[in-house]
Amino acid sequence: MSNGTEQPADPVVRPAPHRWLWYALGGGLPERHRGWVLFDTTTRTWGLRHVVRMLVQMAVPIALVMVFLPAPLGLRAAVVGGGIFLGLIYSLAYMPETTETRVMKAGYPPGTATAVRDRAGQQRDLKDSERRRAAAAKRAARYRERAGR
Repeated sequence: MSNGTEQPADPVVRPAPHRWLWYALGGGLPERHRGWVLFDTTTRTWGLRHVVRMLVQMAVPIALVMVFLPAPLGLRAAVVGGGIFLGLIYSLAYMPETTETRVMKAGYPPGTATAVRDRAGQQRDLKDSERRRAAAAKRAARYRERAGR
């Protein structure tokens, strides 16, 4: 196991659709999907993945309201829209904590997902900085070349 500062070398084994659905609803996955859970909660699109899981969780209540609420379709749609809006606000507010809980369910120590995301962000910043420095050096060389003519 990792101490939260090193990314574990667990293989990334994507779960089957029925297991992913269980995972999206808050359930745990078998041990072999451990690496995928960490990947899912730390990849560059982790926020979008979180929102998709939230919408899957809300699909059943949305369907029940749309089918069983004895009101005009417009009112039912408004109720569903308000519910999605409020659910999205709460989901985004607790997104880091929720993803950490998923990672802990997979067997990683607390703080692992945040540490992996932070390290990935630092690496992206470093690469971006190097790219900008190289571009600036290229522009400076071009300027010196033109000024020397």
